[in-house]
Amino acid sequence: MDTKLTSNFPVDWEDDNYVTRREFLKFGTLASGAFAVGSMGLAAWSTVKERGPSFEPTLIALTSDIEPGTALPFNFPRATDLALLIQKPDKNYVAYARRCTHLSCPVVYEVKNSRLFCPCHNGAFSVEDGSVLQGPPPHPIPQIEIEIRGEEIWAIGIKFHEAHS
Repeated sequence: MDTKLTSNFPVDWEDDNYVTRREFLKFGTLASGAFAVGSMGLAAWSTVKERGPSFEPTLIALTSDIEPGTALPFNFPRATDLALLIQKPDKNYVAYARRCTHLSCPVVYEVKNSRLFCPCHNGAFSVEDGSVLQGPPPHPIPQIEIEIRGEEIWAIGIKFHEAHS
């Protein structure tokens, strides 16, 4: 070996492959700290994720605008998002996004079958909870959260269903 090189870089090349206890503990401490910070970040993110997005409450209609067993189209949360307010025959109100989860065709309310029906590919959803009853839709239809304030019906949020595997 070149003596000038070894004098400028006095490294014992045979001992260079060994890790000292101090280096090992330093690496272990840094790795543990990184995992702890990452875990705290994931926990904070999951808390924020569970809250979901917030929407500006929107007046849909008055209770006198809709009869039992009928549906009223409206837009929520944006002016371009189709939704459907339904007064079921039992006089309870529910609302759903109006786009099928298969290919986004508009769904219609079928009172005789008590379901939301997608005529494009014969998909159907339950009026009770938005779950898939038949056809190709892969997921339940999102439910619009509503609130009755006196005689007014307000859309206040969207309830997305958990994906089933």
